Amino acid sequence: MDSHPSDKNLTLDSTHLFLSTQSSPPDSLIFPPIPRTFPPSKHIPNTRFLIDAFRYAADFSVSYFLSHFHSDHYTGLSPSWSKGIIFCSEITSRLLSQILNINPKFIYPLPIKIPVLIDGCEVVLVGANHCPGAVQFLFKVPGRNGGFERYVHTGDFRFCKTMLLQPVMNEFAGCDAVFLDTTYCNPKFLFPLQEESVEYVVNVINRVGGELNEGLQKRVLFLVATYVIGKEKILIEIFKKCGRKVCVDSRKMEVLRVLGYGDSGVFTEDESETDVHVVGWNVLGETWPYFRPNFVRMKEIMVERGYDKVVGFVPTGWTYEVKRNKFAVRSKDAFEIHLVPYSEHSNYDELREYVKFLKPKQVIPTVGMDIEKLDSKHANKMRKYFAGLVDEMASKKEFLMGFHRGTSEIDENVEEGAGSGSNEGLSKEGEVKLKKTKATEDNSSSILLDSSSYLEEFGSKDVIALDDEETEKMVQEIRNCLPTWVTQNQILDLISSSGRNIVDAVSNFYEHETQLYEQVSACTTFISTSQTSSLDVSASTAKLNSDKTISQGSVKIPLSQEYKLPTIKHSIKSNLSPSKRKKTITNNPKKKGKVPSKMESSGAKQPTITSFFNKLLPNMSQGDGVESKSEECPKDENPLQSNAIKTYGEEIDQFLKIINGNESLKGYAATLLEKTKGNVSMALDLYYDNQEGDRGKTVNRLEFSKSSVQSDSCNKDCSSALEKIVSEELQHITDMSIQRPSKELMDPTLVSLPPEKYDPIEHACWSSGQPAPYIHLARTFDLVEAERGKIKAMSMLCNMFRSLLALSPDDVLPAVYLCTNKIASNHENIELNIGGSLVTSAIEEACGTNRSKIRDMYNRLGDLGDVAQECRQTQALLAPPPPLLIKDVYSLLCKIR
Repeated sequence: MDSHPSDKNLTLDSTHLFLSTQSSPPDSLIFPPIPRTFPPSKHIPNTRFLIDAFRYAADFSVSYFLSHFHSDHYTGLSPSWSKGIIFCSEITSRLLSQILNINPKFIYPLPIKIPVLIDGCEVVLVGANHCPGAVQFLFKVPGRNGGFERYVHTGDFRFCKTMLLQPVMNEFAGCDAVFLDTTYCNPKFLFPLQEESVEYVVNVINRVGGELNEGLQKRVLFLVATYVIGKEKILIEIFKKCGRKVCVDSRKMEVLRVLGYGDSGVFTEDESETDVHVVGWNVLGETWPYFRPNFVRMKEIMVERGYDKVVGFVPTGWTYEVKRNKFAVRSKDAFEIHLVPYSEHSNYDELREYVKFLKPKQVIPTVGMDIEKLDSKHANKMRKYFAGLVDEMASKKEFLMGFHRGTSEIDENVEEGAGSGSNEGLSKEGEVKLKKTKATEDNSSSILLDSSSYLEEFGSKDVIALDDEETEKMVQEIRNCLPTWVTQNQILDLISSSGRNIVDAVSNFYEHETQLYEQVSACTTFISTSQTSSLDVSASTAKLNSDKTISQGSVKIPLSQEYKLPTIKHSIKSNLSPSKRKKTITNNPKKKGKVPSKMESSGAKQPTITSFFNKLLPNMSQGDGVESKSEECPKDENPLQSNAIKTYGEEIDQFLKIINGNESLKGYAATLLEKTKGNVSMALDLYYDNQEGDRGKTVNRLEFSKSSVQSDSCNKDCSSALEKIVSEELQHITDMSIQRPSKELMDPTLVSLPPEKYDPIEHACWSSGQPAPYIHLARTFDLVEAERGKIKAMSMLCNMFRSLLALSPDDVLPAVYLCTNKIASNHENIELNIGGSLVTSAIEEACGTNRSKIRDMYNRLGDLGDVAQECRQTQALLAPPPPLLIKDVYSLLCKIR
């Protein structure tokens, strides 16, 4: 861990620092561009600074910043880290080197509240009021014209009033963006201050402890659930105000020693020395999607440690119930669990107050689902909570200035790059093009708006004429920034009303965009209606000259004829609603009506995409007639399948629903279910095993042949020909299935056989040399879950691993990790960091459902895995997904971490 001088003008070069860690460093480093897919919430614009992004580490940067020592932020770090320099606070640097065993030469601690120059950017660290060592990063990045772009990255933080009193924070008011901790960015999270929650815990301990002193002769154990690092404020206050030491385990004590609490006398590892003990986070119960107490585990602890009563505390914002009391209590027999809304993240009101103080140009969420995309649905939803608190006008002006700068730079490059002779040629050519463009625009505007004398736009004054080159240039620049429907006169009026300021002109446009569009729409509708009526009358007497007409949509409009348009004020004050105007136009007997198509005349007007793909494609060479003949062709049912369809009707429907199949697969499903005697699970195994083999080819041939027969004609021989093809193909399917080994029809419960009767090769659901399917694990887990006897469950797991060792040895280690709910061994300090909240969000996104439905299903089923399975079975897909493999599931989980 490098030391650094206490100099306010400390200047660092991250590339130089990184090269100094190499045994044989190169002369220089060449960085590729940062990928566009890199999460924007973890990257400071116009730099190579990456925040809490160690899982994304690559060769495009060596400048990494760690906001605090929580596993969901340092995921990707390990003792072998060597991909860049880690900038962090002094406390976090000690935790990295002593707890994670990272080489100190890759860690560079930065001072608090002292500006440091890193790669030409000024960086300041300020406290985040989260866990020990947690900081916010304030960045000043050099920008255009000697200015700076200012960014605030909060990491995880709990807002407090003292943050606003720090002088350095005032410098970042009006910053370009704030990367905000949006853990509780929802109006329902309005939990109290930390001090109020801590005081509640202290009062409960003193009250229950006082009752004990009054002679109740009961030993009470107090349990406080915490993380490995965090919630230390509660523990220290218990020691100070209750006079009780706090018992922690060896891992927690190791962290506390690094934090400087080892010799403070507050903490102890001796359970008999105090009645306040710290336990792991989920010991007292699960907190997501709602709190579920674990009284069974509490009873085990009470008996094990020799107490008569247990009082537990779960301090987290997730347990806060806004409609009830601030501090809820769950109790049963001799057990109490107090849900304390103590959080080290900012609540909803605090987030809004912080954004209101900073008034940034943009809020970038750092916590939530799908935050990797700035324009995602969930990110936009969170940003709406800060509407009116951000400087939206500054963002718009900056966006428009980008267009203005880009246009100016292009013009300057053209002027500097060309010689005098070529300039003259370009000038003449541009003059000709400008005249042509101007003439076309004049013609268009005379048709749409009949010149400016008949159109009064918002704040309308005398319309500016294109009387100089400067105005023409301004019009062209503004046109590049606006939609194509904006007219020439509207642009000229925008220039006039903005004092010839391009940025203000475009800003004014977007403020009145709806109003301006209604003007153009009303004028276009008026002209279309008038011209249509005129054309119908004139068509009976004379044919219009083609060189005197111009096409406007599908209507020919004579250029020589002029029409006066109603002014905008008149159109706005009209008593006719848009629907009535539309009705009036539609009822015009002279207007040619739209003839409805055959498809619109029957059935749904907009069929679902799955219904679209289920239709048979007609023979394109024969046009529309073929399609109508195919529809008239009667559907013949193959007699070989009729008995199976009648016998296994419900099973067939269930089979097709699971694989998202259509009616064309009904016969194939009947064949499979007849072979498996109605067992849907075994039929699914057979279906997925054959998915990429002959079965798929056979069904495709069947579909193609069926389509060909229907497309040719619908004569008397159609049914017989189709019946013959179907019969041949189904017989081919049956023959193939009979020739296949019996492993496809293996009973899924064979793994529950006694070890002496279980054959690891013959009873497995795959063959030697093939990768092990994940269904092998899933079936075993399902059987183990339903089994109460430990010996029987162990026997099932033993059989499962025997098959893996015999057929797919490479899949044994991933299977072991998946069985133990891990992705690496303990000494590697790698955790998956996926909780109920992330799983719920993933189900919501993948299955197209909502949280309320997921919660209802969870209350009914009691397990998120069962919820996901039920959601998946009722989900419609265009094609069934391929079967999962053990190694693929494990590798994907490793990527997620």
